[in-house]
Amino acid sequence: MFVDECVIKVQAGDGGRGCVSFRRAKFEPWGGPNGGDGGRGGDIVLVGDDNTNNLIDFKYRQHWKGERGEHGQGKDCTGREGRSAILKMPLGTVFINEETGQTVAEITEDGQQVVLCKGGNGGWGNTRFKTSTNRAPRKANPGQPGERGVFRLVLKSIADVGLVGFPNAGKSTLTNAITAARPKVAAYPFTTLHPQIGVIDYPATGQRLMLADVPGLIEGASENRGLGHRFLRHIERCAVLLLLVDMAGVDDRDPRDDYETLLSELKRYDVALLEKPRLVGANKMDLAPAAANLAKFKRRHKVPILEISCLTGAGLEQLKKNLLKRVIALRGSDKIMRMK
Repeated sequence: MFVDECVIKVQAGDGGRGCVSFRRAKFEPWGGPNGGDGGRGGDIVLVGDDNTNNLIDFKYRQHWKGERGEHGQGKDCTGREGRSAILKMPLGTVFINEETGQTVAEITEDGQQVVLCKGGNGGWGNTRFKTSTNRAPRKANPGQPGERGVFRLVLKSIADVGLVGFPNAGKSTLTNAITAARPKVAAYPFTTLHPQIGVIDYPATGQRLMLADVPGLIEGASENRGLGHRFLRHIERCAVLLLLVDMAGVDDRDPRDDYETLLSELKRYDVALLEKPRLVGANKMDLAPAAANLAKFKRRHKVPILEISCLTGAGLEQLKKNLLKRVIALRGSDKIMRMK
């Protein structure tokens, strides 16, 4: 099950209370105060985890708490700090405060740590209230409460290339062919029901790209029709968009109209998507009508095009090289993942 949005309730640990205590010894019946401070409460800590790819762990466990700090003790013993609650997050997770609607945190790197809610400070023991005029204070502070809140988690996949296209354009077949991902392939719409993240390896250079295969769009997707706009957010962070077009025009579709509709839906969702570099993959070039349709397509649209066939594999190596070249030009080779 793939979960890319959920709501959680978190509460950092409260601080432990301070202690009221006095030193007692055989020859010192009126020793001074020695009450220790309470321990600090545990935080709610977010940690980026490259091995986690969705939010299913938080769909069925919505409440998370940090441990309360231990209370202070006599002999100036400070209470132990509460253990923090560590929440491992997939890269690309955005935290939105449900009350204010503001984005409060964003996890983008493996190992990145963000304190979402801070634990409360421990209360002071009576030792801290000793003065020259009050040598035996009988006062201590309670621990402060930890921060709490309700947050909406939204996963926006981090990938180098975003693959979009209409149902049955061949996206899942292409993903199977050039990555290690294995999405379901079938001849009916919406075979892919959730985003697939695949890895394109380049053994010759030791580099790799992340490719996000977004479920097939239909006209009106930006208005939440079909599988809706909830999946379009997974291409927001991509460097390059690969628009896969069925150039054979199966089911009497016009490739030119399909391309214009895709651009229209992307624009309605977020106009910034149209500013991203894009490449058209002219798929199904092994079928008879494709050549004539491609000529018509080029007359109407001036956009970089690569002719491919996901079925026969023609043009796929050139496509992989082209994608790597474009991503490096935008992000630099030092930002490209390396094969392990």
